[in-house]
Amino acid sequence: MSTAPPTTIAAYLDQLREALKGADPALIQDALYDAEEHLRSELAENRGISEADLLARMATTYGVPEEVAEIYRDKEIQITRALRTPPRKPAQSMLGSFFGVIADPRAYASLFYMALSLATGIFYFTFVAVGLSLSAGLAILIIGIPVALLFLGLVRVLSLVEGRIVEVMLGERMPRRPAYANAANGFWARIGNLITDPYTWTTMLYFIMMLPLGIIYFTVAVTGLSVFAAFVAAPFVRMVDGSNFSGLFIDGIEVTSNWNFLGDAWLPLIFATGVVGLFVMLHVARGVGYLHGQIAKVLLVRSTAGNL
Repeated sequence: MSTAPPTTIAAYLDQLREALKGADPALIQDALYDAEEHLRSELAENRGISEADLLARMATTYGVPEEVAEIYRDKEIQITRALRTPPRKPAQSMLGSFFGVIADPRAYASLFYMALSLATGIFYFTFVAVGLSLSAGLAILIIGIPVALLFLGLVRVLSLVEGRIVEVMLGERMPRRPAYANAANGFWARIGNLITDPYTWTTMLYFIMMLPLGIIYFTVAVTGLSVFAAFVAAPFVRMVDGSNFSGLFIDGIEVTSNWNFLGDAWLPLIFATGVVGLFVMLHVARGVGYLHGQIAKVLLVRSTAGNL
């Protein structure tokens, strides 16, 4: 079923969204932003021409919505293939699958993200708490309006920054362009949309959630690595100073019981437990990375349903 050629930029964007239906929401957000920015720029350079005439002319240069959608789909496949880490040889057994995680770069990147998330979580939570407090406290003054708008604008900027971190470290496709804003509605309508758009508030919810999530991620990553690394190091510490060795301490906290009580016969088992535990931590990090990527996808990517 053929679609009538669009006569307005808004109609063009609606058709482009429809043509991209089923694609990654982050890809759709990028495509809509690029298309509107390009078409609005062309309209500004050709003053006096109607949107219908401009779109008729652009159909042979920029492309109709269906063609543009196909180009974006093809480019996305090419970029994904270029950025994807080389596929690992499928494991032939459960043990191979378990220990094969050591060759997965995504596991290490996710582990680093878990360690980093405490700092980013504190920053995001503080930013939202201070921004909302200032906006609400200054609401009765004229200066409260620009402060609130600046805060909401920075929320959108930080959303893109966090999206890039998530995409690079966790491998989840995130937007590379701001959310489509429909510039035809005018300045005040766009300001109203910024305030009422659920995307703004889901982004702030994500930033608030990052504090408790960051504490959990950081604690699991640092505690797990410290304990299992201590188990791996225990036999070597015993060999270096076996006569006086009574336990292993990290930051003044004893992470082992009295090894002399256990006896040297237990050291191989302790060492093996530490090695297996480190592999478990890599699997945990990879799983956390996947789950957190899905959370970011839901809260930091604008929904493609309806009129954006």
